[in-house]
Amino acid sequence: MSSSPLPGLYIVATPIGNLGDLSDRARAILSAADVVACEDTRVTGKLLHLSGIKRPLLRHDDHADDRARAALIERMGSQVVVLVSDAGTPLISDPGYRLVRDARAAGRMVTSIPGACAAVTALTMAGLPTDRFLFAGFLPAKAGARAGVIAELAAVPATLVFYESGPRLPTALLALAEGLGDREAAVCRELTKLHEECVTGTLSSLASHYATPPKGEIVIVIAPPGAPVIEEASEESIDAALIAALADAPAAKAAKAVAKQLGIAREAAYARAIELASKR
Repeated sequence: MSSSPLPGLYIVATPIGNLGDLSDRARAILSAADVVACEDTRVTGKLLHLSGIKRPLLRHDDHADDRARAALIERMGSQVVVLVSDAGTPLISDPGYRLVRDARAAGRMVTSIPGACAAVTALTMAGLPTDRFLFAGFLPAKAGARAGVIAELAAVPATLVFYESGPRLPTALLALAEGLGDREAAVCRELTKLHEECVTGTLSSLASHYATPPKGEIVIVIAPPGAPVIEEASEESIDAALIAALADAPAAKAAKAVAKQLGIAREAAYARAIELASKR
């Protein structure tokens, strides 16, 4: 940045996995911060360390009381206060809206430095309608409450986006299939990281595929009611993609690339790649 930032609140998006997604603007604001308010000082401390930044950290989450918010807002009158979440864009299924609301009410300058967001990243990869979508965060853990939320969303004429954890994914997919019908969907896992994948299919087929809970952070994207069925990759197209990939890479690497390209299970792609490689 060419000049020192003005005092106020800066809402800064941070990477969801790939450190290279921290923008130059975000890096500059973080470097200039008088204090960085974050969910977990260990997580944000690691990010700043890897980015070569050393600034004071202050834990600020949904448990912060009125006094803690008031203290931060007082500092915004003369200092640069940065708000981050553990990963991605703050306030998107993360704490912070009360701080923003109260800062505005107090007349403080509030601005946002955009960047990575798992929900939007998944939407762009899923191949489902994006002209209208509804982000619904995490489904409730209890079955009754979960079913109630799904029932409320069943008639919404928009693509639905949920966050989910690996251990809860099988149960969530089964509940979504039961409550929404067997719609087309995508499970996007470990976005921007080494083992990123986006597997598409019907909710029931995805529930079967993920019967064993996977690792990592997950976004579920579900087509709106009445959306046209996505054509799954044919065996011929899978073989053609694998043969092309095998020309320049070993079976494991070729399978990973094709699985990501076509949205199919990496294990199945690898098994077929081995078969094709043995016939060469």
